[in-house]
Amino acid sequence: MTSRIRHPLTAVAVTTLLTLPWVGIYATDSVDALGNVGTVAISGLSVLAASFLLAWGAETAEKDVPRAFAIAVLAVLAVAPEYAVDALYAWQAGQGRAGAGDLAVANMTGANRILIGLGWSGIALFSIYRAKTSGDVAVEHNDGFLNDAVLLDRSIATEVFFLALATLWAFFVPLNGGIDALDMLILVGIYVVYIGIVIRGDPDEEEAHVGVPAYLQKTPAFVRIPSVLALFGYSGFLILTAVEPFAIGLEHIGVDYGIPEFFMIQWVAPLASESPELIVTAYLVNKARTTAAFNALISSKLNQWTLLIGTLGIVFSISQGAYGVLEFNQKQAAEIWITAAQSFFALAILINFRISMREAVALLVLFVSQVLIEYLHIQGVVEFISTYDLLIAYTALYMVVGSAMFLARMDDVRTVGRIARANATGNQPAVDSD
Repeated sequence: MTSRIRHPLTAVAVTTLLTLPWVGIYATDSVDALGNVGTVAISGLSVLAASFLLAWGAETAEKDVPRAFAIAVLAVLAVAPEYAVDALYAWQAGQGRAGAGDLAVANMTGANRILIGLGWSGIALFSIYRAKTSGDVAVEHNDGFLNDAVLLDRSIATEVFFLALATLWAFFVPLNGGIDALDMLILVGIYVVYIGIVIRGDPDEEEAHVGVPAYLQKTPAFVRIPSVLALFGYSGFLILTAVEPFAIGLEHIGVDYGIPEFFMIQWVAPLASESPELIVTAYLVNKARTTAAFNALISSKLNQWTLLIGTLGIVFSISQGAYGVLEFNQKQAAEIWITAAQSFFALAILINFRISMREAVALLVLFVSQVLIEYLHIQGVVEFISTYDLLIAYTALYMVVGSAMFLARMDDVRTVGRIARANATGNQPAVDSD
C-alpha cells in the first residue's frame, strides 16, 4: 500500500504544469490572440495554481521564520495583483488621464471591502461548515440559531491593533481632498513598525503539517530555503503577470453584457485580483488551519489598508515627475469613509477573538446589499437615494453598530492592547491567558 502513495512533490509538478500554458503565452506576447474568454480561462487557471504554490511556500517557511512573518509575506504576495492594478490607475493619473485618480481609489476601496465583506465572512462560514468533518478545534459549536463561531488565536492582537490604527487614520484621508505625503508616512510607517515587531518572534514548530510543506520542512536547510524562495518567486511572477489580464478580460466580458465599466473596475477587477488570497485561505481552512487562514486575511487587510493607500501617492508623483497629491472626487471620499467604517465594524467583531456565524452573515449581508443597491441605482431601478447618500448611510450604520459593540467589549479592547504591547516589547508572554 505504501508504495502506491504519491510523492508529495507530484502535486508541485502537476500544479506547475497547469501554469505552463500561461507562461508560454506571456513569453511570446500572444495574449491578444486568445480573446477575452480564452485569456480569462488560461490566466485564471494560472492564478489558481499560483495560489497553491504560494500557500505551500508560506507553510514551509514557518520552519525557519515566525509564522506571523511568513503569513505577512504570503499576504503581500497574494494581494500583489491588487497593487499592480491600482498602481496602473495611479500612474495614468500622473500622466494626466482624467478620472484615473478616482478609478484608483474606487479599485482600492472595492478590494478592501471585498476582502472583509466576502473574504472574512466567507472564510468564517466555510470554516464552520468544514469543521463538521475536519474536526477543526478552532471552531466552537453552540446551541441556537447561527451561534457556532470561529475562535481566533490571541496572537492576532498585534495585527488587530495596527489595523485599528490604520483604520482610524483612514477616516482623515479624504479631508485633504486626496492622498498626500502625510498619509504615505503614517500608513506606510504603521506597516513598517508592524513588520519590525512580528519578525522578532520565534519560528513556530509545534503545528503539524501534511503533504508538500511536511515533506519540504524535513529537508536540509540548503534545500528547504531555496525551495521556499522558488515557490514564492514563481508564484509571485504568475500572480503579477496573470491577474491583470484576468481582471481586464473579466471587465471586457462584463461590458459586453451591459455592466458599466466603472462598476467593473470597482468590483469585478478587485474580485479577480483578490482571488489568490481567497483561494489560499480556503486551502488552509480545508486543512483545518483556520487560525492561519484568518491570520492571513487580517494581515492582507492590514497591508492593503496601509501600503496600498500609502504607495498610491508615490506612484502618482513618480509618474508626473514631481511631488503631487493624488486627488479624488466627493464620491471617492465617501468610498473611503464607508471602507474605513466597514473595517471599524469588522474590528468590533474580532476584538473578542471570535467571529460567530451571525456576525459573519451580518458582514456578508451588509456588503452584498450595499453593492446590489448601488448597481440597481446605476441601472435606474433604484432612484429614491443617490449613490453618495447610500454610501454615507451605510457608513453611519457600520459606525453606530460598531461603536455599540466596542462599548460592550471594552474588556476585550484592553486585552488586545495588553497583548499587542507585550508582543512589541517582548517583556511578557505574547499571548494572554485570560
